[in-house]
Amino acid sequence: MMLAPLDRLGLEVLRYGKNSPRIEASVMTSATNRVRWTSADLDLFPDDGKRYEIIDGELIVTRAPRWSHQEVTGRIFAALDSWCQDTDLGRAAINPGIIFTDEDNVIPDVVWASNERLEALMDEAEHLTGAPELVVEVLSLGKKDEQRDRQLKLKLYSQQGVQEYWIVDNTLQQVQVYRRDQAVLTLAMTLQASDSLTSHLLPDFSCPLMRIFGRR
Repeated sequence: MMLAPLDRLGLEVLRYGKNSPRIEASVMTSATNRVRWTSADLDLFPDDGKRYEIIDGELIVTRAPRWSHQEVTGRIFAALDSWCQDTDLGRAAINPGIIFTDEDNVIPDVVWASNERLEALMDEAEHLTGAPELVVEVLSLGKKDEQRDRQLKLKLYSQQGVQEYWIVDNTLQQVQVYRRDQAVLTLAMTLQASDSLTSHLLPDFSCPLMRIFGRR
């Protein structure tokens, strides 16, 4: 997914036209202040297939993902969901909304949460209001996308209490596993295509990466 930075001024130009008095006021404000986006601003955007996220008050817009990205995402979810059906120890979801704070609102590729955690975090709109135990992001092509997942989201998930974070690289066919160590997500291992995904959070869960990457 390609990142497309968009500030509030750009959004208002789309809504009101570039000659609107509202836009002139926004230009003057933007010249002196950094615009900080909040969760309420997300209601302004159309349902156009793009992903709108906020990290530390900054808006990040990503285009619809590639087919291969969605295939890998779907296989990871299928493996986790199958384990959940067998054990009844939690639930997995694709692209859930997570509202950590008013200025940190993200949509990971896949998450898993225990039943107890889900009961504590799920709001009436069925968004999570805190950290699930496991978050998975599948890298998209592009340096900015990679920076978002490897740096911005790693920092956010670490600060918010995620216990384990998988960064899946479909190009290199590897998975970096970050685990919480002394209150910080730290790189625990880098798995190759010949390895299997396991987790202390998921008793007896094991998934060959060859299956995740579609290799026979």
